[in-house]
Amino acid sequence: MTRAQPTTPRIISVATLFFLAMLLVIAPPASALLFDNELPRETKVRNLNLLAAGATITWGIINWDYFQESPQANSEDWFGRETDEGGADKLGHLYTTYALSHLYASIYHDWDYPEERAMRLGAFSALGTMTIMELGDSFSKYGFSYEDMLMNCVGAAAGYWLGTHPEWQQRLDLRLEYAPSLSDFDSDVVTDYEHHKYLIALKADGFDILKDTPLRYLELHLGYYVRGYDDYKSYQPYDDRERNVYAGLGLNVGKVIESVWETRIFDYLQVPYTYFPVKHDLN
Repeated sequence: MTRAQPTTPRIISVATLFFLAMLLVIAPPASALLFDNELPRETKVRNLNLLAAGATITWGIINWDYFQESPQANSEDWFGRETDEGGADKLGHLYTTYALSHLYASIYHDWDYPEERAMRLGAFSALGTMTIMELGDSFSKYGFSYEDMLMNCVGAAAGYWLGTHPEWQQRLDLRLEYAPSLSDFDSDVVTDYEHHKYLIALKADGFDILKDTPLRYLELHLGYYVRGYDDYKSYQPYDDRERNVYAGLGLNVGKVIESVWETRIFDYLQVPYTYFPVKHDLN
């Protein structure tokens, strides 16, 4: 297949990315202008959101064909077998907005916002970033999806609620597991749903009655993932599409390694092969 020639918007976006990278690497003081400690925190919030919007649009131009179509809106349905991704993309929107809300909130808290306000601003910033993404989709072959937008709202609400209820944040995680195949690696990891799993983890360590017992290292999982959708798109009518829900008993990796590395990254990312799943194929 002949590779398509780069369009003008794509060339411009690549040049913009290169310029930003050189600006940050060669001239670090330039990046400090956006988030200098002498700037009012409101100005830094504005700068961060503008930067995120620009990065989202640039990524969309390069990877998702933004501005190649007239604006359109589509109903994609939800988790049906005949949908493009079996519903994994809907959970991807929910999870991404949730995780972004906590990332933004952490930055705002470092900029001296009180915890509740930082979390509220974080949820709105995450929703704003994902709304820009969805509006960009409206100018591509994908179109604006009402279902995606609703899941963005659910993700922002979940991020805010857990972020403002620390007792529940110690008990519940929303996580993504990503285990790409070396023979079938997708450079666009954001939408590589064929290798994603989305799950809720209930951690024993978050309950006072269990936190001083050996059970504190364990957790219960409930997750969803799809497989075979990429093959189906490429090799129709061959069809081995799966939509799977699973329950599992796993190790709380963050708790296991906290004596050597105290981090919250494993509240958001699931380490493969650290749990015992029982799956059910919805097909």
